[in-house]
Amino acid sequence: MAPLLFLRVFLPFALGYFISYFFRNVNAIIEADLVGDLGFSAASLGLLTSVYFISFASFQLPLGLLLDRFGPRRTESVLLIFAALGALIFSMAESLSGLILGRLLIGFGVSACLMASFKAYVLWFPPDRLPLMNGLQMVAGGLGAMSATVPLRTALEFTDWRGVFLILSGLTLFSALVLWLVYPEKEGSTGPVPMKTVLTSRPFLAIAPLVMFSQSAQMAIQGLWAKPWLRDVAGLDEAECANHLMWMMAAMMAGFFLLGLLSERLYHARKISPVTVGVSAMAVFIVLQLLMALGWTAQPMLLMTAFSFFATAGILPYAGLSQIFPKALSGRVSTSLNLTVFLGAFAVQWGLGEIISLWPTVGKGYAPESYGAAFGSLAVLQLLGLLWFIVLNAMKHKAN
Repeated sequence: MAPLLFLRVFLPFALGYFISYFFRNVNAIIEADLVGDLGFSAASLGLLTSVYFISFASFQLPLGLLLDRFGPRRTESVLLIFAALGALIFSMAESLSGLILGRLLIGFGVSACLMASFKAYVLWFPPDRLPLMNGLQMVAGGLGAMSATVPLRTALEFTDWRGVFLILSGLTLFSALVLWLVYPEKEGSTGPVPMKTVLTSRPFLAIAPLVMFSQSAQMAIQGLWAKPWLRDVAGLDEAECANHLMWMMAAMMAGFFLLGLLSERLYHARKISPVTVGVSAMAVFIVLQLLMALGWTAQPMLLMTAFSFFATAGILPYAGLSQIFPKALSGRVSTSLNLTVFLGAFAVQWGLGEIISLWPTVGKGYAPESYGAAFGSLAVLQLLGLLWFIVLNAMKHKAN
C-alpha cells in the first residue's frame, strides 16, 4: 500500500478516535471540579460517566448495519456532528440533567469512531494485518487518553472544564470534516448474510462475556475510578495522581501496539489466533485487579502501568472474529461485540459507584474498603467470563 494512501485511510480515523478517547476519560480528571461546582455524590458521578456507555451501546447494532450499507466515511462523519453538539451542551449545562443530555449525545456521536476504523481496515488490509492495524488505531486512542491527564490538568490552569468542552466541540467538528474530505471511499463485499450468523456462532458466544467484563473494567477503572483509588487507597496527591494517570495511558498505548504486534507475529509463525493471545493476557489483567482490590500499594506506579498494559488485551478478539466472518459482516461483527462491551461498561461504571457509596465518605474521598468490594466484585465477573470461554471451547473440542 502506498504511504500516502495508508495515511489517508489511517489518519482520519485515528484523529476521530483520539477525540473519542479524550471524551471517555475526561471525567477522571475533572471529577473533583464537577463535585465542587455541582455537589455530586459518587453515585451521581458514576451515573453521569456511565450514560456515555449506554448511549454508545444502544446504537451499536444499527451502527453495524450502517457501516456495512453506507461505509465508514459517511457514517462516522455524520455522527461526529452529534458529538460536537453534545460537547457544546455539556459546556453550558448547569444541572445533572443537562450534563447527562450532553454526555448522551457525545456517546452517540463517537459511537462509530472505533468500529468505523475496524470496518475501513477490513476493506483495505489483508486479514493477517488486522491485529496490528487495530492496535495502531488503539494507540491513537491512547494518545487521546493521555491528553486527558497531565495536559488536561495543565489546561485547567488557564480555563475551566466548561472551556475544555467548548474547545472539544470545535475539534470534533474539524475531525468530521477531515474524515469526509480525506478518506478514500471503498465499497465492501455484499451478500445476504443474516445477522444471527454472528450472534449465534460459538466463537462469538464463547468470547463475548470475557471481553465484555474485561473491557468494562478497563473503561470504568481507567476512565474514572483509577484516580480516586490512587488518592484514597495509595494516598497520592492530585499532582501525583495525574502523573500516574499519564503513565497509565503511555502503558496502554504500549499494550495496544506490542500485543497487536505479538498477535500478528504469532498468527504468522504458529497460526495462533488473536483470540488466544487476548484471553491469555486478560487472565493476567484479572490478577492485577485482584491486587488493587486487596489494597496492594507497595508499587502503585508498577501496578497501574501493568493494569493499563494488559487492559488492552480485550481488543484482540475483534481482529480474531473479523478473520472468521466474511467482509460483508465485518461491521456487524465488530459492533455486536462492542454492544456487549458498552452495555457492560454502563452497568459496571454505575455499579462501582453504587458499591463505593455504600461506605461513608472519608474527607473529600471514599473509604478504602469500598474499593476492595467494588474491584473484587468486578474481578469475579471476569473470572466467570474466563471460565465460560474455557468450558465452551472444551465442549467444541470434545464435539470434534
